[in-house]
Amino acid sequence: MNKNKIKSLIGLATKARKVVSGEFSTEKAVRSGQAKLVVIAEDASDNTKKKFRNMCAYYQVPFEVSHTKEELGHCMGKEYRASLAVLDENFAGAILKITKDDPKY
Repeated sequence: MNKNKIKSLIGLATKARKVVSGEFSTEKAVRSGQAKLVVIAEDASDNTKKKFRNMCAYYQVPFEVSHTKEELGHCMGKEYRASLAVLDENFAGAILKITKDDPKY
């Protein structure tokens, strides 16, 4: 249930142009301070997860591993996406609230 809420929020944020996706764009958003939340696909490579986990820790950006590449891409209306950055504080806060409230998540 909560996965659907997160997918809906990512879709809304995409339509509002508050999401960038892809490894290069996500990295650029984190380094520039625009990213408020980074979401990495569960089936992304271990190298990619480690890279973004370390980068987010350094730049103090919240980090979540969620969904598959196909699901992340689908909720954005695109093909497979291994990483994305939410640029809006309100969307990021809403997604983080869902992940923190659900103990199973």
